[in-house]
Order: sequence, then structure tokens, then C-alpha cells
Amino acid sequence: KFREELKPIPGIKEVLPKLGLPCCVASSGTLERIRYALDVTGLLPLLEPHIFSATMVKRGKPAPDLFLHAAASMRAHPRNCLVVEDSPAGVAAARAAGMRVLAFTGGSHASNPALKARLASTEPDSIFADMLQLPDLIAGLGARVKAS
Repeated sequence: KFREELKPIPGIKEVLPKLGLPCCVASSGTLERIRYALDVTGLLPLLEPHIFSATMVKRGKPAPDLFLHAAASMRAHPRNCLVVEDSPAGVAAARAAGMRVLAFTGGSHASNPALKARLASTEPDSIFADMLQLPDLIAGLGARVKAS
């Protein structure tokens, strides 16, 4: 059922190649589950080998460990990183890592008004629901978000 019903976020396949920035996945899931979901949605070729799991660090979100590990592996300074996050714990982890963060509310699980309110209370740099907005949001953040 997972293989049949899991779909990529609308717009993500079009946006990722156009960003012109290194990208990765840093998720609380296991590496096997992350890779499986990315494979099912057709996103694996766009992100591999830059896939990081909370199982790779001592503390998961809301601790900054996973994002700091991903940044170090990608040879990027945390202050030059941007996190797109769909959970309050993830926003807190990005902030604790010294990274800019955009809260994404366009996933099917994020339609809950309570989750949207909790994300807003974490004070991300911006909140957005349409992945096609991502390039403009990144441009609006300016030179602080760049490849290192």
C-alpha cells in the first residue's frame, strides 16, 4: 500500500534540479526507510548519496546533531545552510544548529491546523505550502544561504 500511495510533494521534482545548490535529506527515519520512500517517489536519484538519518548521530531532533552532521558531511558551514522542515522539532533543531529554516506545510500530514499553528510558533524564517515557491524564498533570504 505504501508503494502504491506514497507520492512526492507536488513540484519537488521540478524544483530540486533548478536550485543550483547542494541538497540533502536529513530525516528522523532510518536510512533504509528514507531511501525506500525516496525510491518510491522517484526522488532518490536527485538526492543520493546525500541522505542522512538520525541513526547516524547521538541525539535526534530537536537536538542540532543531525543537521550539523549533514552540513559537515556536505562541507557546508551551518550559517550557510537552509533547512526545509515540516515539524516543530525539526525547526528547533535547525535553529539550534544556527541554520536558516523554512517551515513547509504542503504535505498531506501538515493539513492539521494545530500543526500549522505549532510550526508558526517556532518562528521559522518563512512558512510556505507550495514547493514551487522555494526558489523565490531562497532568493529572498539572500547571500547568507549558499554553497560553502
